[in-house]
Amino acid sequence: MLPTEKKYEFRKRLRNVHKKDVRKFDLVLSDNEIEIKNGVQIILPEKSGVVLETAAKDFQDYLFTSMKISSLLSYEKEEKAQAIVLSFCEIQSEDYVIKADADIKISGKNERALAQALYCLEDKMNARKAPFITKDEIRHTFLFSPRMVHSGYELDVYPNEHLSAIAHAGMDAILVFVKGINHTPSGFMDFNDLIDRASKYGIDVYAYSYLKSEKHPEEEDAQEFYDKLYGTLFEKCPGFKGVILVGESVGFPSHDTHVSPDKNKGADGIPYRKPRPGWWPCFDYPEWLECVKKAVRSRKPDADIVFWTYNWGYVDEKYRVELIKSLPTDISLQATFEMFDSYNHGSIKTTVADYSIAYAGPGHYFSSEAKAAKERGIRLYSMTNTGGLTWDIGTIPYEPVPYQWMERYKGIRHASENYGLCGLMESHHFGIWPSIISDLAKQCFIKENSSFEDNMTQVIKAHFGDGNIDEIKEALRSFSEAIRHYTPTDADQYGAFRCGPSYPLCLIKEIKPPSEEFAHFGNRILYVNYPADYAPTSNLPCGRGMLANLRIKGEIELLNKMLKLMEKGVEILEGIKNPNNELLYLINLGKYICHCVVTGIHAKEWYIAISSLRAATEREDVLKAIEEVKRILYAEKKNAEETIPIVEKDSRLGWEPSMDYIGDKEHIEWKLRHLDYVLDYELGCYLNGSGEKWFKED
Repeated sequence: MLPTEKKYEFRKRLRNVHKKDVRKFDLVLSDNEIEIKNGVQIILPEKSGVVLETAAKDFQDYLFTSMKISSLLSYEKEEKAQAIVLSFCEIQSEDYVIKADADIKISGKNERALAQALYCLEDKMNARKAPFITKDEIRHTFLFSPRMVHSGYELDVYPNEHLSAIAHAGMDAILVFVKGINHTPSGFMDFNDLIDRASKYGIDVYAYSYLKSEKHPEEEDAQEFYDKLYGTLFEKCPGFKGVILVGESVGFPSHDTHVSPDKNKGADGIPYRKPRPGWWPCFDYPEWLECVKKAVRSRKPDADIVFWTYNWGYVDEKYRVELIKSLPTDISLQATFEMFDSYNHGSIKTTVADYSIAYAGPGHYFSSEAKAAKERGIRLYSMTNTGGLTWDIGTIPYEPVPYQWMERYKGIRHASENYGLCGLMESHHFGIWPSIISDLAKQCFIKENSSFEDNMTQVIKAHFGDGNIDEIKEALRSFSEAIRHYTPTDADQYGAFRCGPSYPLCLIKEIKPPSEEFAHFGNRILYVNYPADYAPTSNLPCGRGMLANLRIKGEIELLNKMLKLMEKGVEILEGIKNPNNELLYLINLGKYICHCVVTGIHAKEWYIAISSLRAATEREDVLKAIEEVKRILYAEKKNAEETIPIVEKDSRLGWEPSMDYIGDKEHIEWKLRHLDYVLDYELGCYLNGSGEKWFKED
């Protein structure tokens, strides 16, 4: 049984990079294996720097903590001692080569490569559950760099243990939101300290720009403005690897006639009917990029300028490609992998609104821009979410759907071969949780390692033990099939699935779950007026009325299939005897997702029911509609109540870095109180006809 956790207690597990008691002492060494024994020497090359020294000390800790083996760090090998010998070989084609015989010899192109080789040995021993290494040669070449992630510990907060876990997962870059020098959305941060600490783990730091662009490049003092805004940042913090530029975040004041000024409404209060510049591939972005690039590279000549086309995948290809044709070629272009695609989905057609693994991709938006980037010779990155999480379900640590992730990995490798894709952003606000998914990505993003099923087996053994492999795979296949029935619409990703069973069913008065003032987004990123009048992919409200009802009924059908498949996977896992803690957390996660799906179904049924209630003009129709409303409320009450013990066992459930807690026990209890309010008060307003008066007085 899992113990209950207090708020934020999941961070203890995040800080625990090396698990205790991994080793099984009853395992027998096979003829084609060597055993790493007590007293083994870890021999460092003379020119070792801080990255390799940090990794070697980490490996020492791993051997002691997980394998109960004592080791010695040294620069010279004793004649009769067993040794793991590290050396540099800059001319080899692979990033690292491991040769295991009497000793283990590792050659790497650089310190980072040698560090990853040591993590590779950890992975092998974790899967084997013993300090046994196969007498073989391992040759690994990394397909992607940078591999960027946000913090999964707290927004922009990176304790050393979390940095270590990120490095173990094969990532080599992190992101921090920048509003000014040493200024993040959460307040003060010593950027240079973070850069220094991350560098010890072989990790670069990118500035994700929240710096507002108040000047158009044609303005007389524009370059001076951007020199102060961006140039000073890189002057004070020269260790930043580069900067991420997103139209939505920087607020570029474009002169493009396709867009409105960067404000929501005109001077007379009437909304503009054109998108804002962050939502359109404006013709003058290249001018703006040149200003920013000049400012940054005057201080750091090799800075990576990453231009992310995040928000305009819905725009006709010709406009997007025209922009790419005019971009400078000495930057990096980043295109999101799956967003904006429409596909046949059961009885309906679905468009991917925001980050989703329900649709493996690549989308037409990515492919068209990747092709254009290749033709221009522009370095290509992609937002892939392969750290293990998307916006499909907003308050979970990772999506346990490995066979669907494998489909994405295949598409990413294909893009590497065909378009030159070389860098990845693997998480956004929701950060990273080291899991079977991040471990799979690490294996699949190595050039020589393309056996997805073998990778799956190794990762399962490392996390859940070497028993019941077939049963675990069957359950994970069921989970993976389940996510393909998810509906990645704005109404879902920003609605019921954003917060899970704490989502309120509002009848008259729309009200959101409370959130902490210090949270970056809090409940601002949650919409409770289902289906949300919010569709950033089209800048138009979601459809309502009869056509919406038909679409929603098709979505309910899909989600019911998703629920059955999730429940099937949970049932299989619950049948496994003597599960370890990681498997118990996976079962608990599966149950939580089931309850999120139930809330999602109820939210759709709720919209149809209250639409009928509002349209009813005869007493009989009103009473019939109210009975349906009550049925949904009581069913959702049961669903929410049953979720409470699940979130109590895992304090990561119901939490997300940019929202903080939005779906934990306290928020579910708030939802239950709100549900009673709807039952006891708002429904009464419909029955006695005096509700309008009461609400005016409120």
